[in-house]
Amino acid sequence: MTLFVNFWNLVVESAPWLLLGFFLAGVIKQLIPARWIQQQLADPGLVSVIKGAFIGAPLPLCSCGVIPAALAVRKAGASKGATSSFMVATPETGVDSIAFSYAILGPVFAIARPAGALVSAIIAGILVRVMDTEETPPPKVEHQACCGSEPANGNRSNRKSNGLFGERLRSVFQYGFGSMIIDTAKWLAIGLIAAAVITTFVPPSFLLRWGDGLVAMLMMVVVGLPMYICATASTPIAASLLFAGLSPGAALVFLLTGPATNIATIGVIREHLGMRSLIAYLVGVIMTAIACGLLLNQLFTVFEWPLRLDMTGAVTGHAMWQNLTAVVLVVLVLRVWIKPWIGFRGDESDRLQKSP
Repeated sequence: MTLFVNFWNLVVESAPWLLLGFFLAGVIKQLIPARWIQQQLADPGLVSVIKGAFIGAPLPLCSCGVIPAALAVRKAGASKGATSSFMVATPETGVDSIAFSYAILGPVFAIARPAGALVSAIIAGILVRVMDTEETPPPKVEHQACCGSEPANGNRSNRKSNGLFGERLRSVFQYGFGSMIIDTAKWLAIGLIAAAVITTFVPPSFLLRWGDGLVAMLMMVVVGLPMYICATASTPIAASLLFAGLSPGAALVFLLTGPATNIATIGVIREHLGMRSLIAYLVGVIMTAIACGLLLNQLFTVFEWPLRLDMTGAVTGHAMWQNLTAVVLVVLVLRVWIKPWIGFRGDESDRLQKSP
C-alpha cells in the first residue's frame, strides 16, 4: 500500500508540470523549423558548437529521438563539433524536463540542470572539434522559401493565415500530447515506478556509504552511462536517489550522463563521427558532469540550501485539480499501449524532416 501511495503522490506532483512541458514542447516544435536548425549548424567552428548547444537545449527530444535528429542535421552539413554539442544538450534537458525538475527537485536543480547541460554540450563539442581534425567541408545548404509562402495577396493571405493558425495549433496538441507521449511514455512510467520503489524500499543509509564526493559521482557515471533513459524519466529516479541519501552533486551527475550517453548513442557516434569523436564526446560529458556535480555540492554547503523533494506528501493534501491532471496524464500514457495515437509514430527523424 505504501508503494502505491508513494507512486500516486509522485504522479500527482509531476502531472501539472509534465502536461505543461508537453504543451510547450509542441509550441517549440512549431516555432523552430528544422530547416533553420540545420542551417545554423552548417558552418564549422566554435560558433556552431555553441549554437548546437543552445538550439538543442530546449528542444523536446529524448535520448532515443535525438539520434535520428542529430543524424539529420549532420547530413544537412553540421560540423562534427556542432553535431556533438547538439547530441549532448538535447537529451540532457528540455522544456518538459526543466518544468518537471522544478516540481520534483526544486528551483536549484531547475537552474543547475540546464546550465550543466549547456556547459557539458559546449565542452564536448569543443573537444570533438580539437581532437578530431578530420573534418570534411560541410555541404552547402540551399536556402528555400518557407513552407506555404506565396506572393502577397490580401484576401487569400488572410484565409491561409487563419487556416494555418488552426493547423499549427492542432499540431501543437498532436505533437505535445501525441508524439511526445509516445516517445517518452515507456521510460516515464519506468522512471516513476523506479522512483516509487527506491523511495519505499531503499533506506537512506544505503547510499550514504558512497559518500558525497568523487566516488559517489563515479558510481553515478557507471550507472548512467549505459542507460537508455530520457531527461524527463531520469528526474524522478534522481529525486528518489536524493531522498535515499545521495548528494545533490552526484544526482546531477546522473541527470547529465544518463540521458546523454547510452549504448545506441555511443554506437551512432562511433559509426558516423569516428572513434576520436566518440572518445572526445565521452570525456567531455563525463568530466564536465563530475565538475558540475562537485560545484553544486560546494554551493549547497556554502549557501546552506535546503533540498526540496516533493515526493512524500499525503494524497489528501493535494488539490482536486492536481489529482485531475494526474488522471489525464495516466490516461494519455495508457493510451500509448491500449490504442496508438492515430497518425503519429515514434519516428523522430520523420517528424523532423516534415516539420515546417
